[in-house]
Amino acid sequence: MKVVAIHQPNFFPWLGYFDKILRSDCFVFLDSVQMPLTGSSYPNRVSILMGGKPSAIQIPAVRGIEARATIRNASIANVPKCREKILTTVQQNYAKAPFAKEILPVLTPLILNPAGTIGDYNELAIRKISQLLGQPDEKMVRASDLSTSGASTDLLISIVKAAGGNTYMAGGGAGGYQEDNKFSAAGVKLVYQEFRHPVYSQFKSGTFMPGLSIIDALMNLGFDGTRTLLDSTVSKTKP
Repeated sequence: MKVVAIHQPNFFPWLGYFDKILRSDCFVFLDSVQMPLTGSSYPNRVSILMGGKPSAIQIPAVRGIEARATIRNASIANVPKCREKILTTVQQNYAKAPFAKEILPVLTPLILNPAGTIGDYNELAIRKISQLLGQPDEKMVRASDLSTSGASTDLLISIVKAAGGNTYMAGGGAGGYQEDNKFSAAGVKLVYQEFRHPVYSQFKSGTFMPGLSIIDALMNLGFDGTRTLLDSTVSKTKP
């Protein structure tokens, strides 16, 4: 079977996002849907550890009528030195992390990336980090580059077929909104990711904090250690 996973291009997303990339044969950036209008949405916001506690960093998105654009075309707000501020925050909180010397030179150009849209900015970071975790770039495609139709579950099915897949891998929170019966009716097998967040040693944290940006895992484990960690979860529940 050819497993297709689909997800919005999020802002330096968490481990579960990259787990989904590793488990899939084809990963589709769902950039053709409307940018979420809430200020705390994952396409432009994620948490890292600051002073041992989860705190958010974000790339500012435009408001008003432009905010209704697709993620692919949603503009990054013109906030002076917003990228430099994100980089400074990461540097200040992880400069003494075990793998800071390996990771900061990679993260710096990704954070300072001058891309003008949320989709382009996030996609570049995800692709680069995925490559350094051993994933081929050609397995990742954009929904906006595929010929698809429909909405909600119908759109997911259309994307899977357009990407040449016959199996759709849903995330753990998908059961509340997708219509599972439609997949089998369309000849698409449905499997669930079933991600189990692994525990790792976190710099300056007495209690493990799950759900943080991939930045945290990379700073604490490096690329090799993060890939080994992800491999250990994939081997347990790979569809």
